[in-house]
Amino acid sequence: MDHRKMAVDYFNSTWDLMDRADRSEEDTLKMIHMAHASRYQWGEAGTPLEWSRGEWQVSRVYALAGMGESALYHGQHALKYCLDNNIGDFDLAFAYEAVARAYALPGKDTEKEAYLEKAEEASMGIAEQDDLEYFLSELETIL
Repeated sequence: MDHRKMAVDYFNSTWDLMDRADRSEEDTLKMIHMAHASRYQWGEAGTPLEWSRGEWQVSRVYALAGMGESALYHGQHALKYCLDNNIGDFDLAFAYEAVARAYALPGKDTEKEAYLEKAEEASMGIAEQDDLEYFLSELETIL
């Protein structure tokens, strides 16, 4: 079994559903399952970097589904993998973004603002200009 290939395939298929504007309830459920499948496969074949990215994606799909508690749980795991393994650049910034986005769902503004600030600080470590611009555009979507 090629865990790495499966992880990438599930990750990319999840992303396709994340980008879909007309996502149905069934699509949302499929998106959640595929994100977990990708993260599982990375757990078998990846490193803390892929684990963090997988947790970020799981957090984002839960945020898209309006499930704040699950989004927060996985966002915190993405952040923990970054902090415990000295992972920086856009991965760290997006881990903070995931936690901020999760706190925004139940309207926990104080926590959301604190993590938005940390995300902005972490964005200063993003090396590639395109990555920085994309990150900042995503940060602006947090209400």
